[in-house]
Amino acid sequence: MPDRLRRLWDYDDLDGTASHFREQLEQEESDSGRAEVLSQLARVESMRDEFERCAELLDKAELLAGHDALANVRLELERGRMFRSSGDLEAAFPLFKSAFDRACESGEFWFAGDAAHMCAIAVTDLDLMEEWSQRGLELGEREPDAAYWAGPLLNNLGWSYFDTGDHQRALELFERALVVRERDPGNPTAIKFAKEAVEEARQALAR
Repeated sequence: MPDRLRRLWDYDDLDGTASHFREQLEQEESDSGRAEVLSQLARVESMRDEFERCAELLDKAELLAGHDALANVRLELERGRMFRSSGDLEAAFPLFKSAFDRACESGEFWFAGDAAHMCAIAVTDLDLMEEWSQRGLELGEREPDAAYWAGPLLNNLGWSYFDTGDHQRALELFERALVVRERDPGNPTAIKFAKEAVEEARQALAR
């Protein structure tokens, strides 16, 4: 897994996740490593809608990150997620774009894929969402570390088309997402959701 901290996440147990990251914080041997962990603690607070606490943790992490590329990519991603979750897409998008550029430049392609997928859902214009989705997909085709993000990119784009009433285009995207998800049998939940999306689009077309 290109993200060394992802194993500590349980999105259904934020309290447990925060505890894991606090333990990890004590084990970090560098300031940049501590900045990375603090960025994930900040994400927990953002997911709780505790945006002030999230910002405080990100500010603390920023003082530790220095010039470390990965730490700064994480900080931009989490500050962008904070703004997006609080409803400020205008502030979120430039941070995601900067994270994408920085991650590509530093060879952190997993995080570049994450940033592309966040760019795509931080815009309201469907053409721009399509553009960023394609950039993320092309990155995943070139760089194996970013390949995972094809599933989320296709799924999110599919639902955007579904919401506009273009169920045929949504179905095409959901079917592509399912193919991608089935390449990762270790993630049965994602496969289940992908199948449900395909079925919902088919039912919408039948109606």
